[in-house]
Amino acid sequence: MASIPRLLALALILSTPLAGCQKAKEDKSQTADPGKAGGVAQQPTNPAGDVDLDSKDILARTDTAATVDVKHVLISWKELADAFGGRLDPRAKDRTNAQAAALAKDVADQLRKDPKAIDALIQKYSEDPGSLGGEPYTITAAARFVPEFKKLGLRLKEGEVGIVRTSFGYHVMERVAPPPLDPLESADILARPANPGTVIVQHVLIGWKDVPAGKQRPLDPRAATRSKEDADKVAAEVLAKIKSGADMTALMKEFSEDPGSKDSGKTYDVDAGASLVDPFKNLSMRLQVGEAGIVKTVFGWHIIKRVPPPPPDTLESTDILAREPVTEKAKVKHILLGWAELNGAGDPRGAKRTRAELEALVKKTVAALNQGGKIEPMMKELSEDAGSAASGEGYDVTPTASLVQPFKDLGLRLKLNEVGVVKTQFGIHIIQRVE
Repeated sequence: MASIPRLLALALILSTPLAGCQKAKEDKSQTADPGKAGGVAQQPTNPAGDVDLDSKDILARTDTAATVDVKHVLISWKELADAFGGRLDPRAKDRTNAQAAALAKDVADQLRKDPKAIDALIQKYSEDPGSLGGEPYTITAAARFVPEFKKLGLRLKEGEVGIVRTSFGYHVMERVAPPPLDPLESADILARPANPGTVIVQHVLIGWKDVPAGKQRPLDPRAATRSKEDADKVAAEVLAKIKSGADMTALMKEFSEDPGSKDSGKTYDVDAGASLVDPFKNLSMRLQVGEAGIVKTVFGWHIIKRVPPPPPDTLESTDILAREPVTEKAKVKHILLGWAELNGAGDPRGAKRTRAELEALVKKTVAALNQGGKIEPMMKELSEDAGSAASGEGYDVTPTASLVQPFKDLGLRLKLNEVGVVKTQFGIHIIQRVE
């Protein structure tokens, strides 16, 4: 079963396929997985002996942009293999740090001579599979990239080239102009200021045979033979159906090519730090409740509708959730429990559990904790979070932590040693604040 850090990254189809600069979860239990957002562990930067190519003049700047679009070439070497979780590019497997530094410097020199060569250099040299699609990465202060990557990106001027070393190698980075919108995209909605906080959306994904993401993963059979022109027609048809009041869940089942949500009608919680490709996030956070719009990403067309938040589950600690946050950082431990209707962790115990059995178990467990019971043995016995159940490890919760929003909402409202309950797409979480 996947660990909670991977579960909290949401569906793979919507995660930026970025091997080289996704920010690791603040928790030390993070598992390396270059294919999932938030799934790569941070390693010490520039250990003794590494060649230092960092663009220190750019990194020393105090002026930063609010939003930038960048493209980059990632060059790695054999000693960094652990950071890639077994997915180190074959070209890097026998490369030394000195060889990687020489190549990165050469790529940067070529790019400074001809900034328009970025796409060709990416295709020839980059070892970040997410960069090969040709789409830039959008960086903001809240974006989930490793700090060094973000620090350089936000200080680059348009057309400028710099180098920074992260736990994945050398990033030869160029700031590029934002890509123009496709005529079908909801330009009026995208021009609005973003809504604060978290929004909840459903979406229909419509791809076509030439989408950039098709170079990294198999396409839906419908998309594999579809032209961009035909995809435009289908996407426009779906948007019109949504605006006319058609059932979103039914449309997802009929048309969507997102394997993470098409059959379930699953919703996504979206905020500034969500592990989702930026265009999807940008449109979602500008929609009003009940409104729908369309945006293009490396996966195709996303027809997105913002939906109202669901009513609280009867097991949730609504009194605690109604508070203002009591801290900006908390260490929490939790017990995850699923049941037949909601078993996001895929645990066989949850699959067999009825709702009545769940309610009885939650009440019994909360009572035991409130009477002074230790959470660690209960985690080992009961929890369906494979990432922390056996170890008894906790999670660091901050407003920008790589955790689903309801989990963060409760964690930041708990007082020290207090116990609360919240529901997410993975099940019921019994959470205790321990620090």
